[in-house]
Amino acid sequence: MQAPLYQVKAEFFRMLGHPVRIRVLELLQHGPVSVRDLLADIEIEPSSLSQQLAVLRRSGIVVSMREGSTVRYALAGGDVAELLRAARRILTELLTGQNQLLTELQQADAPATLRTTR
Repeated sequence: MQAPLYQVKAEFFRMLGHPVRIRVLELLQHGPVSVRDLLADIEIEPSSLSQQLAVLRRSGIVVSMREGSTVRYALAGGDVAELLRAARRILTELLTGQNQLLTELQQADAPATLRTTR
């Protein structure tokens, strides 16, 4: 029996739910990157990066290419980059809304603070 679509989607988002994996995907948005460069940018242990790259490779959203002794990774398709851009837009809107609410709360609280300090 095939899993329901909502369950498959949940598994996909769970796979994305690791900061190192997200950072790898962000770095790969601009084209293939060598493992050495990923290590320099992310600053984690090689074994940890290897584990996270394996998860991304098994999921099919990144591919690896060997060029001599260098292994480079790339996004398997442009849709992942678009998903990351969409997430950035959503987060920007959410944080902007939160900042506006914080400003309104601070402004509403300012007169009360002045009244209590007098």
